[in-house]
Amino acid sequence: MTQAKTGDTVRIHYTGTLDDGTEFDSSAGRDPLEFALGGGQVIPGFDSAVDGMTVGESKSVTIPPEHAYGERSDRLIQQVPITALPEDMAPAVGMQLQSQSPDGQVMNLVVTDVADDTITVDANHPLAGQALTFAIELVEIA
Repeated sequence: MTQAKTGDTVRIHYTGTLDDGTEFDSSAGRDPLEFALGGGQVIPGFDSAVDGMTVGESKSVTIPPEHAYGERSDRLIQQVPITALPEDMAPAVGMQLQSQSPDGQVMNLVVTDVADDTITVDANHPLAGQALTFAIELVEIA
């Protein structure tokens, strides 16, 4: 049987769970996820898990943080003056914001604290610092 290899376009079904069993994402009820293997479109550990699979094969793999979304970083948590926000914005804990880095990249932020003059925002990926377990089924190699 043909094995998936770097450069192949693959289609997979998957379910992702955390260590406590919480499901954070799944392709159930949707079309399979399609991506170029080794193309940097998915986290590195996911690419590695699919590499070498054959069509119809299923497996479960746990990906450590360093091969997923990385470890949490305190330097990605910052206090921002409320005056930096649009005047009509009422910040609240859990609110999602976007900002632009000096090099022009869009950063997703979550408000984690609101004080009188500042808000605290966290730019860590929500899954940073967590091991991710995926049940994967390779549906097709294009």
